[in-house]
Amino acid sequence: MAKDHPSRKLAVILHADVVGSTSLVQKNETLAHERIQSAFHKFSETINSYGGVTRELRGDALVAEFERASDAVTAALVFQALNGESNETLNDEIQPQLRIGISLGEVIVADNTLTGAGVVLAQRLEQLAESGGVVVQGSVSETVPTRMPFDFESMGEQMLKGFEQPVRAFSVSLQPGKALPAPEVASTMLSAEAEGPEVPDKPSIAVLTFTNMSNDPEQEFFSDGITEDIITALSRVSGLLVVARNSTMVYKDKSVDVKQVGRDQGVRYVLEGSVRKAGNRVRVSCQLIDAVTGLHKYAERFDRELDDIFLVQDEITRQVTVELQVHLTSGEQARLWAGGTTSVAAWESALKADDLMGRHIREENHEARSTAQNAISLDPEYAAAWSTLGMTHWEDARWGWSESKNTSLELAENAAQESERIDKNYPGTYSLLGMIYLAKGQHKQSIEMMEQAVSLAPCHAASVALYALALHSSMRPDDCIRQMKRAMRLSPVYPYWYMVPIAGSYLQRGEPQLAHDALIEASKREPNSNLPRVWLAITLVELGRRDESREQAHQVLELEPGFSITAWSKGIEFADISWNRKLEQNLSDANLPV
Repeated sequence: MAKDHPSRKLAVILHADVVGSTSLVQKNETLAHERIQSAFHKFSETINSYGGVTRELRGDALVAEFERASDAVTAALVFQALNGESNETLNDEIQPQLRIGISLGEVIVADNTLTGAGVVLAQRLEQLAESGGVVVQGSVSETVPTRMPFDFESMGEQMLKGFEQPVRAFSVSLQPGKALPAPEVASTMLSAEAEGPEVPDKPSIAVLTFTNMSNDPEQEFFSDGITEDIITALSRVSGLLVVARNSTMVYKDKSVDVKQVGRDQGVRYVLEGSVRKAGNRVRVSCQLIDAVTGLHKYAERFDRELDDIFLVQDEITRQVTVELQVHLTSGEQARLWAGGTTSVAAWESALKADDLMGRHIREENHEARSTAQNAISLDPEYAAAWSTLGMTHWEDARWGWSESKNTSLELAENAAQESERIDKNYPGTYSLLGMIYLAKGQHKQSIEMMEQAVSLAPCHAASVALYALALHSSMRPDDCIRQMKRAMRLSPVYPYWYMVPIAGSYLQRGEPQLAHDALIEASKREPNSNLPRVWLAITLVELGRRDESREQAHQVLELEPGFSITAWSKGIEFADISWNRKLEQNLSDANLPV
């Protein structure tokens, strides 16, 4: 590929560096390198979402370019907030923290690399920042529109190494009580290069045909089989868009540019791999690459005996699929789900059941139950499948979808007992028990079960989210919001319902507009669920927008003609019963039937 001709231009430059990286490496070299790279990958994703481009990533430093100062400042503050939340989930001292500097100056662009005074200035400003902080050049602070919710605190004029004149520096922070702005526009630097379909707003991946590195052409079927199995397995993962195999076959046996593949196929990620067979052993290597930045997100190598080629194929397919879920969709909980069974079919059924149940739609909950029962028939000793089965019965009790709430809770308890018998350390069991106690109005016991679930698996997003839900019902809004945001951080593509307890907590804090905004987003993501719509009707009454609340109530009844306030309210009781009464009154004001 021909090298780019060097060019000069004015740009906003961001420079980030890990604080005390040497000390982190000395504590645990492998873990430190893994977490530092993970932090930079996440930062690159944030940079891209705010219209920037990561130009260089070396060791413990990152250089990025933006067209607008406001985008650079926002991306920096968003990442620092997310990184702080991510570090809170860690139970050791290997917690990478970054300093960030932002400058406005002339740079030289060659071979996708930036050099020049602007880059050096951003690096010098970064060295002035506190751990987890952001420092900007004076001209950057002046370029950011005053409507942006940022506070710029002057650090005075600074004499910086390599610069003859002093530089005005400002530390920047989010104004108290304000929210960080969402991305306003897609990067024009990226869109100008786009040649294929638009990249969707959810994780998307193209799986290239695994290369047969063996001298034996007959092994081609094995490499093709691995590729096809991975594509099939990934296509079943909720929240992930997977390009069909016939679209990626055009790259077979060709040397390709991963970034070009991403543009051609309209995907953010590309998985490529190779297969090498020698005697009765096979080595399969694969790597997941960010097609925008070119950075690696995941790489693995499998060395296996070929006693049963199809068992080996299944094992590798499952492990790769789970790891891609960890990195792209559901986070660490994917490993827990896969670890409970050796049956690929049972695992796939349980995954589907959990996804269906989590949509909180009556018909799909019934389908989830039969799918979970299928997983149990395939592997009766699969704790996660029993836990999901129990949650489908809890859903019936919560929403009044069964003739008897008590009977549904009894069935949920039976499933929880089976799950606990199989695996006393599976967190989903205690989350289920916590939800059962919640439905009975026993908030103290519910919180105890939820805390046990989280202690067993601190990075299990679903357990943390259900803990947040219990905190919401216990009238602890600040704790609920904090835990739910932690769950969102743990799950790269979190379910829409995570936003509902946050909205309810905003209502408890007397912030109905924030609740409204969260519920609108939730209802857009799952338009066929009543969960956000009922709360939206409540919130619109709180905002004094009665006509709109009645429109929402009409949509609630269209989705569920048998909806009643009494059944909805009895499904879950708040620690303060007067809050239940208030919610019932708002629903009545919205013209929903008692």
